[in-house]
Amino acid sequence: MPYIKRKIANVKFKKAYQVLLDSGFSMSESQKLIDKKRLFDSSGIIVGKNKIINGDIYLVEYECKPKGLKPIFENNEFAIFNKPSGVLSHPNGRNCEYSLYDEIWSLYGKNAAIAHRLDKETSGLIVVAKDIISQKELKKIFEKREVSKKYIALVCGKTQEEFEVKAKIGQSDKDIRIKMVLCENGKESYTKFKRLKYLENLNISLVEAAPITGRQHQIRVHLFHVKHRILGDPLYGLQIDDIEKIISQKMTKNERVLKTGINRLCLHASEISFKFRDEMYNFKNLYEFQDEILYLNSLLKSSSKILHS
Repeated sequence: MPYIKRKIANVKFKKAYQVLLDSGFSMSESQKLIDKKRLFDSSGIIVGKNKIINGDIYLVEYECKPKGLKPIFENNEFAIFNKPSGVLSHPNGRNCEYSLYDEIWSLYGKNAAIAHRLDKETSGLIVVAKDIISQKELKKIFEKREVSKKYIALVCGKTQEEFEVKAKIGQSDKDIRIKMVLCENGKESYTKFKRLKYLENLNISLVEAAPITGRQHQIRVHLFHVKHRILGDPLYGLQIDDIEKIISQKMTKNERVLKTGINRLCLHASEISFKFRDEMYNFKNLYEFQDEILYLNSLLKSSSKILHS
C-alpha cells in the first residue's frame, strides 16, 4: 500500500509542529500534515499544531512504488508525461495502490505536482511541475485558460464532419455524484469537433475534440448529448447499478464490453500548447486507438454483432 505509518521521533513534551520541523518539514508542510490527520502518537491522531506530545511519534506518508513510466519531455521547471488509461492522476485516498504520483515523486521529490488532471481512464498528455514556484505559475496558466488542448475520441455512430456544442454543464443532483449534466444553472461550456475517420463496418467515428472551456467531463457530456457516446464510457449512457459496478471494479471485462462497447474509455489527450516564461511549448502525442479497433473487429468477426447503445 502506498500510504505507510513511519516512526519519525521519540520526544518528551514537545509541540506537534516542532516535532515535524525537527524532522525536516517546513511550517506550512507541518500544518498540512496535522490538518490531514497524518500525525499520530500512542493515543491516536494528533489534532492541533500546538498540542504537547510525548513518546513515539508516527507519520502516515505516501510511499512511492514507481513502475518505470518516464516523461516524454522535461526541462528544469516541468515535465510532460503520456499517462496510460487506467492510471489515476492523483492518489484518491489511503487505499490507493498506484497513481502518477508514484512516478512523479520518485523522480522529482514531494514538491513536484501535476498542473491539471486527466480522468483515470483518459490517456494522454499531462503537465507536471517540478517545484512549488513552477507549480503556481503553471496552475495559474490553466486557471486563466491560457492553454490550448486537443483530444482524440472513438465514438458511436457517424458524426458530422465538423460540429460544435455549446451548453451549460453542472453536477447531477439526481444521479451518481461524479456525473455531470447539461443544466440551465450550470457553467458555460464549448467544444469544437472534427471527424477524422469513419469506420463503416463498425459504425464508429474517430473524432478530434478541441475544448474551448475546461469543464469536468466536458467532452464526454457534449458527445453524449449529440448521441455520439464515447466507446467505453463508464458513466454516460449507463444505469446507476452498472456505473457503480464499473467504478468499484466489480464488473468483469466481458460484461463491460457488452455494456459500453470496449473495456476502456476511448478518449486521449493528444495535444497541449501553452506559453511559459515567455516561451511557447507545443506537445503532440497522437493516438488513433488501433489496438481497440483491432479488438472491435475481432469481436465483429466472432459474433457478427457489436452492441452500440
